[in-house]
Amino acid sequence: MFVIAASAAGFTLGSIPFGYLLVRLLGRGDIRAVGSGNIGATNVGRLLGFPGWTATLVLDGGKGLAGVAIGGWLTGGEPAGLAAGAAGAVLGHCYTPWLGGKGGKGVATLLGGFGFLAPVPTLIAIGSFGLTVLFTRWVSLGSLVAVVALVIATVLRGHPPPYAYAAAVVCLVVFHRHRDNIGRLLSGSEAKVGGSHGD
Repeated sequence: MFVIAASAAGFTLGSIPFGYLLVRLLGRGDIRAVGSGNIGATNVGRLLGFPGWTATLVLDGGKGLAGVAIGGWLTGGEPAGLAAGAAGAVLGHCYTPWLGGKGGKGVATLLGGFGFLAPVPTLIAIGSFGLTVLFTRWVSLGSLVAVVALVIATVLRGHPPPYAYAAAVVCLVVFHRHRDNIGRLLSGSEAKVGGSHGD
């Protein structure tokens, strides 16, 4: 029951659409009408520049960390509770009920949560993202490679099984949220860094 509560609490925290709210509060309209239509940092940056990108990235990442914290508090630091809080935050971000179930892609929130749970695998994921984007200029492909790297590294580094299970679940969620990007990647029409979509 406490693990379920941790997941629900993480979902609630993760559902706060910071990118959407930030753009609204600054009087710049609806971020969903800009670029890719996503509420995450990459798309917010298209409208608000580097400061908006940074603020959204930090806030979305903070939701993952907060999910871990509350999951740990509810379960007395049990690995299953920590992992449930992190996974719940990613699910809340991706399928926020405040925007009709249409949220962000989940990568920043995932990295925020797993940066605490599994620091080394998270660094490996970030490195994988950076190298992929450097050589391909596809942010979406970088995100997909990063979450796969996170799952593999979490398993190989011997982290508690709940961490690996949570990483696998959120990896599938991130792939689902990138399904349009995957279609464009396969067709060769995905925009590269600086394009109108691709996050």
